[in-house]
Amino acid sequence: MNNTITKCNPAMVRHVLSASRNISTTCVTKNKEPVDDTSDHNVPPFIEKGESTSIKRARLLYQSRKRGMLENGLLLSTFAKKYLDDFNDKHLHQYDRLINLPSNDWDIYYWAAGVKPVPAEFKNEVMDLLQKHIKNENRESRIVQPDLH
Repeated sequence: MNNTITKCNPAMVRHVLSASRNISTTCVTKNKEPVDDTSDHNVPPFIEKGESTSIKRARLLYQSRKRGMLENGLLLSTFAKKYLDDFNDKHLHQYDRLINLPSNDWDIYYWAAGVKPVPAEFKNEVMDLLQKHIKNENRESRIVQPDLH
């Protein structure tokens, strides 16, 4: 199959969105066959680094802010600002795996929002905190990422 994408077909994307209620990047190729571009083909494997706790916190803070999608950038940067400094090594490990193992940031967002069930490997204290954080019970303004300092 030729994977050269010539153009996205908005009608097909709308159809896929309404049919599945999931975000899709379905586009049309020269052969008029849909291509699902949600595979893990370019995502490097997650490798745990042997780093100090302070370096890990700094890396996780940066990765929480630079997600590639605004929703998770806002969600995770405000979450990191609120909780990251108080996390112990176990929580840092759980958070590291949560934001670095899934290859699709929409999965993280949908799990936190309760739209999709959380896989067993991510059901932990950090996910519980993230799900509570996304509810924003105190109605905090989260329209910009918090300052770094």
